[in-house]
Amino acid sequence: MRTLNHPVRDWRGRRIWLIGASSGIGAALAVQMLEAGAQVVLSARRVAQLEAVAAGHPQAIVAPLDILYREGWKERYRDICAQIGGIDLIVFCAADYLPERSWEVTSEGAAHTLAVNLGSVYTGLATVLPDMLARGSGGIAIVASVAGYMGLPNASVYGPSKAALINLAELLYSDLHPRGLDVYLINPGFVQTELTAKNAFTMPALQTPQEAACAIHRGLSAGKFEIHFPKRFTLVVKLLRWLPYRARFALFTHLLKPT
Repeated sequence: MRTLNHPVRDWRGRRIWLIGASSGIGAALAVQMLEAGAQVVLSARRVAQLEAVAAGHPQAIVAPLDILYREGWKERYRDICAQIGGIDLIVFCAADYLPERSWEVTSEGAAHTLAVNLGSVYTGLATVLPDMLARGSGGIAIVASVAGYMGLPNASVYGPSKAALINLAELLYSDLHPRGLDVYLINPGFVQTELTAKNAFTMPALQTPQEAACAIHRGLSAGKFEIHFPKRFTLVVKLLRWLPYRARFALFTHLLKPT
């Protein structure tokens, strides 16, 4: 069966801009790509952590970026193009998460989470898409989450932001694939990161960032549109979406009971 995106058999020389590369999945994926021979631009606010990820990899480029500063995107992209000529793939991996029930949400906190998880992706797209469209090639990878599949307890703002990213990736594929661009939707299950460390419930099929990075790398290389993992968890959640709401709510209340 034909893949939805172009398979990548050799990452050597590929120019990747990884947003959110200082820790967690982003840092692990950066190392994975660097070891595969790609030239990776590492962006996040925490410079020391970026430098630690880049250590030992001469093809890594540390490019600090505050993703909420819109003008900073243009400046950083201009620097990157001057240094390596452009970007072949941009990976949006930055995220914010606060476990909270709906009655605990504040307007300020919600605005910040939405700005990080969703607004920054639109800023990044506006930055890189014109050049990709002009040359008729390039790739966009959006890290959403299984939390975007359905409404989960404690993900009062995070979940809807990830659902929006799933929707965005789908419409981007429809818009951009006919014009030569690849679009990837990445939906991880639970991964051990600074964000999930905030959770006070049992997380089924919890993976390490390195395991997540391997799954993403395999999916990108194979040219998949949706890359979801671990399958033993994500396939169950996909099936749960077909259940009547009464059964669905009961099951998730049981699965996500406090530890």
